[in-house]
Amino acid sequence: MNSLDKKLLALLRENARTSTSELSRILGVSRSTVQGRINRLRKDKIIERFTIDLSSEYENRLIRAHVLIKVDQPLTGRAHISLQKLPEVTAIFSVSGEYDMIAVIAASSTGELNRVLDLIAAFDEIVRTNSSVILETKLRR
Repeated sequence: MNSLDKKLLALLRENARTSTSELSRILGVSRSTVQGRINRLRKDKIIERFTIDLSSEYENRLIRAHVLIKVDQPLTGRAHISLQKLPEVTAIFSVSGEYDMIAVIAASSTGELNRVLDLIAAFDEIVRTNSSVILETKLRR
């Protein structure tokens, strides 16, 4: 990856919807060069997907929780699949220590959060959970 690729990635991080025409103008290269670079970055698995960032106003209304999850070890793969099916689960981490995973949940209300926590606890492959509601985000990069 060269400096042009790095500049292109920085621009796409800022706004993934920027047109190739605009990107080529900013970078001082042709549209076909920009499109070719994007295609190569996708092929090389540097760009995985194009997505959106939710507004901070919307994000601040969500109730988030970290859920520590102890899994029945032979069923770890099944646990990942079950958790991935829940749209409120925004991230899943494998961790060391007493618990096996941490899931991050984002819900629109405490009732919805409780419903999701109950669903997770009811999965056969889940042995135990421990939840912490996030009260305030001090730093996000």
